[in-house]
Amino acid sequence: MEKFLLRNIENPNSADINEYVKAGGYKNLSKALALSPQDIMDEIKKSGLRGRGGAGFPTGMKWSFAKADPKFPKYLLCNADEGEPGTFKDRPILEKNPHLLIEGMTISGYVLGSEYGYIYLRGEYPAAADILNAAIKQAYEANYLGDNINGKGIKFHLAVHQGAGAYICGEETALIESIEGKKGQPRNKPPFPVNVGAWSMPTIVNNVETLSNLPLLIEIGGEAYSHIGSKECPGPKLFSVSGHVNKPGVYELPMGTSLKDIIYKHAGGIRNGGKLKAVIPGGISTPVLPADGIDCAMDFVAMPKAGSMLGSGAVIVMDESVCMVKVAYRALKFFEHESCGKCVPCREGTDWLRKVLGRIENGNGKEGDIELLTDITGIMLGKTFCPLGDGAAGVVNGMIKHFRNEFEEHIKNAGCVLSR
Repeated sequence: MEKFLLRNIENPNSADINEYVKAGGYKNLSKALALSPQDIMDEIKKSGLRGRGGAGFPTGMKWSFAKADPKFPKYLLCNADEGEPGTFKDRPILEKNPHLLIEGMTISGYVLGSEYGYIYLRGEYPAAADILNAAIKQAYEANYLGDNINGKGIKFHLAVHQGAGAYICGEETALIESIEGKKGQPRNKPPFPVNVGAWSMPTIVNNVETLSNLPLLIEIGGEAYSHIGSKECPGPKLFSVSGHVNKPGVYELPMGTSLKDIIYKHAGGIRNGGKLKAVIPGGISTPVLPADGIDCAMDFVAMPKAGSMLGSGAVIVMDESVCMVKVAYRALKFFEHESCGKCVPCREGTDWLRKVLGRIENGNGKEGDIELLTDITGIMLGKTFCPLGDGAAGVVNGMIKHFRNEFEEHIKNAGCVLSR
């Protein structure tokens, strides 16, 4: 498949507006402004574009809710808080192709009737902040942002807002709380952000990758876009591949590419001739798959049927040297640390899961600990303000489902045989 999201990033000056325009950049903004917002909305719905942040909600449907709300102003927030372990797919766009995101957000603002946009950027991406701010300055100077874009009387203003390194702010309502200057914690839903979001106004929150798809969609049209990748989840998808592969990196592939092909065809297979043991397919919050479970399509519909989720498309590959109990323990240390503490099931649940996994990993496991873990996850699932608690519980359940023998061996042998 021809690259679009990662087009031209090998160019050392790809973040410069002159190089972007030379490669065809901003022509789709001009094309979009010649259409009506409703015409573009119809194309988005026809395209089948789904949000790329993890939930996979149909973009056209989400946007129509905010657009139909009579309240103004409306806000467009880009979620660039890429804090999920294993996820780095948005980084090449932010650092190497920032004008693609700016063009996509300006088109989106026009469609939604939004005049104000913010890029909520992960605190650990300081280089991206400098690059984005420089690119936004160039876009203003070239009249692609401002009060009279392309002389069409269209207004859209854009700014970068840096987070402070909280994973929870990747959740849309916690992101909104943070951007308003409050403590980053999830809100109750309903009301939903599309109607009561930033500063109580209609707000759309979309991922970097989602918004960066808009220029392509304008370029080729919704019908052609719908034929890229899988029928139910069309379009290009960025996959960040890490772990025990020969060629880790970010790959732009059609949605629905098989997990097996991503690992063996694109990422070069298992490094040093090793044997695959397990894969976390969509970032650390998605359930693990065993080696014999990777012959599945990577999209939002197929992955749940395979026993996991697409998530952010962050593929973490592990060979047979990896202790799965240790992976679960380290994952829960992360979730415990990043839990905002607002709700009891997540605050207490992640703490207990980390403690029980810690004693199993450190050779102090007890009979009944596996059952205790599943009891705790049962208390957490579906009972938290946001998906963080569900993600933590899903990690543990997936590990026990596919690698229960390792948990049993840790308890029986007072520790991990792989580390001896």
